[in-house]
Amino acid sequence: MLVAFPSAVAFGLIVFLPLGPGMAGAGALAGMVGAVALGLTAPLFGGTPRLISAPSAPAAAVLAAFVAQQAGAGPAAAVALVSLASLLAGGLQFAFGALGGGRLMKYIPYPVVAGYLSGVGLLIMLTQAPRFLGLPPGFNLWQGLASPAAWSLPSIAVGSVTVLFMIYALRLTRAIPAPIIAMAAGVAAYFALGLAHPELLRLEGNRLVIGAVPPASIAGMLSGFGQRLSALPAIGWDGLLAALLAAGTLSVLLSIDTLKSSVIVDALTRSRHDSNRELLGQGMGNMASAALGGIPGSGTMGATLVNISSGGQTRVSGLLEGVFAAAALLLLGGLVAWIPLSALAGILLVIAYRMIDRRSVLLLRQRATLFDFGVIAAVAVTAVAVNLIAAAGVGVGLSIILFIRDQTRSSVVRRLSAVGQASSKRRRLPSEAEALERRGGEVAVFQLQGALFFGTTDQLFSMIEPRLDRLRYVILDMRRVQSVDFTAAHMLEMLGDRIAERGGSLIFSQIPRSLPTGQDLRLYFDQVGLVRPERSVRIFPELDAALEWAEDQIIAEEHGRCDACGERPLEPGEIELFRDFPPQGMKALGRLLARRALAAGERVFEHGDAGDEIFIIRRGEVRIELPISGREGHHLATFGRGDFFGDIAFLDRGTRSADAVARTEAEIYVLSRRVFDRFARREPQLAGLIFAGLARILAVRLRRTDAELRALEEG
Repeated sequence: MLVAFPSAVAFGLIVFLPLGPGMAGAGALAGMVGAVALGLTAPLFGGTPRLISAPSAPAAAVLAAFVAQQAGAGPAAAVALVSLASLLAGGLQFAFGALGGGRLMKYIPYPVVAGYLSGVGLLIMLTQAPRFLGLPPGFNLWQGLASPAAWSLPSIAVGSVTVLFMIYALRLTRAIPAPIIAMAAGVAAYFALGLAHPELLRLEGNRLVIGAVPPASIAGMLSGFGQRLSALPAIGWDGLLAALLAAGTLSVLLSIDTLKSSVIVDALTRSRHDSNRELLGQGMGNMASAALGGIPGSGTMGATLVNISSGGQTRVSGLLEGVFAAAALLLLGGLVAWIPLSALAGILLVIAYRMIDRRSVLLLRQRATLFDFGVIAAVAVTAVAVNLIAAAGVGVGLSIILFIRDQTRSSVVRRLSAVGQASSKRRRLPSEAEALERRGGEVAVFQLQGALFFGTTDQLFSMIEPRLDRLRYVILDMRRVQSVDFTAAHMLEMLGDRIAERGGSLIFSQIPRSLPTGQDLRLYFDQVGLVRPERSVRIFPELDAALEWAEDQIIAEEHGRCDACGERPLEPGEIELFRDFPPQGMKALGRLLARRALAAGERVFEHGDAGDEIFIIRRGEVRIELPISGREGHHLATFGRGDFFGDIAFLDRGTRSADAVARTEAEIYVLSRRVFDRFARREPQLAGLIFAGLARILAVRLRRTDAELRALEEG
């Protein structure tokens, strides 16, 4: 308890201080309550004897970032969302255990775990440095570093003393845990400085100490949980969705942290833990903590090692830690108010430094481990540069890559997709999407990889040949191909002839000019006659362009070709968005829409721009790009004649999330939300039809995106 309790107080402060210095006491109480709830619940139901559970660094880092994002909603709403995220995280952990997910957690690669922990350590160091320096409210770390005059010398002195004792405590004694020695030294240093600076001995208005801690009682905690839940209905969907994302991240991070500690306990005690039962216990502990107003946690290594070295043998030792934590909460809560923030910051800085996997730098010595180092660095950098939720996404993605890195080498076809499972970035109108859904099976995309030579040629042909009866457009994505020999080229030639007999085309995309072997693949295909003009073979620089061309062929066959239609600007009645508009409302609609002409390459808006307009394309095409510093923008989507873009800012009046650039000369209608709102007050029924059309088309887009994501998941 002496190891876990001070850290729990510090972690509670990390979570609540983004809401302002006045929340320090509430944060300290939340940390202490978390230590009690986890200490009493997790050992009782968990599957790792001797393991000590308490609020931990990953939980504090995730929730601190989450609270900082939600601070604008006010302290009450932010605290309610913290409780909700903690409750959901515990519920997910319980579900992991009930569904046998404990076994799966073991297969998360170590580089990903090391990246997580290193990112958490860096985040804690960045958040605690301002507390160490004693910066005034409103100063972030970078502002503080640039303004030495804002530093508090007493705060730095207390923090420095705490850090020194935290590092060298083991040289003094092993009977007392280092955090207790460091905390006592920091508090002693603070009161010693108070003799020279009497203002330090005043609790009211003193920003260098925790301050008054709310009284703790079971009744108050339970009623407080009810009050927090009652605040949730007033919170928007964005906040609730953010809480769900934070809960997902917490559940994974805390499960990994716990099971990692359980594995170490097994190694030290020659025992074997029950992963699924441990996740059940941790989930119940975190749900109990959330119900009582505490912060979540996991199995902690420091307190567990002390427990083992002190002779703990069973889960009763973990349960007693919770009992002692409850006693400390009831008896010592008032003393917590005088703990200096810089002393807690000093303890956390040392803990965070030890969390960073410094040995990973050694991976740079070997070429074979460079990728593993890249994984660690990518997860850690994402955690610091974005947030831990994004780092979780990066970690999951990199886990998949690490897993399939060697598994996919045995097959020359990396992925097979049909239209509907893999679609171009050209957004389609609902009628066009329906045509693609009906006839999407006539298009197949084979993403190839590795070497196409006589040993893999038959494998490729055997995958394509049974599908030729229903395929008219076969797209071979060559981006990952390493080499091609004459046998493979001859097979591709025969394949193209068979597809041409059915009025279709063989399509190549992303043919590399220079392979690792030095072969110029485009020149080679030309030399062997594979891409002669008389052959029905097409080449596109990108897979997206190849998909778009194949989709256009199907749509043209379904709706009839009209080469001149693309040059004629559409009138409002011809646009899908206004399909259900009554004829008598068209005149009012025409007055509502402003017209604008665009030159090829002209920007409609840029990432970060303020705006509330939706843009409807009468003629031409507009490309949506995500700007990337130092590189060409990432292509997100292309919108064509009859479609619209800018709908998100029209709905939420937020800033633009990407760049919009005219791909060709274009003419568009512009509808401002402010103009629309005035129109809605005059013509509510007509305005409702516009919103209904917008919802219908967005629903079609989302359904198609969902189908693509399901196909990617299944693939």
